[in-house]
Amino acid sequence: MKEQSDFIIIKSLEDGVNVIGLTRGSDTKFHHAEKLDQGEVMIAQFTEHTSAIKVRGEAKILTAFGEIASERSK
Repeated sequence: MKEQSDFIIIKSLEDGVNVIGLTRGSDTKFHHAEKLDQGEVMIAQFTEHTSAIKVRGEAKILTAFGEIASERSK
C-alpha cells in the first residue's frame, strides 16, 4: 500500500497570493510556484520532493491540524 501524504488547502483572500513549494534534502530550494487571484483555491500535497510550502499574501490555509490565516507583508 502506498503511503498517503498530507494535503493543505489554500484560499486566496486577495489577488497575487504566492504559493511556493520547497524541496527536501541538505539544500532547501524552490521547485514550484503558483500565483493565486482573490477567491481562487489551491489544494497542495506534501510529497517525496516537497517538504515545505510557503504562502506569501493574504490567504486562508486549512490543514489536518486546523486553520490559519497568512497576512499581507507590511
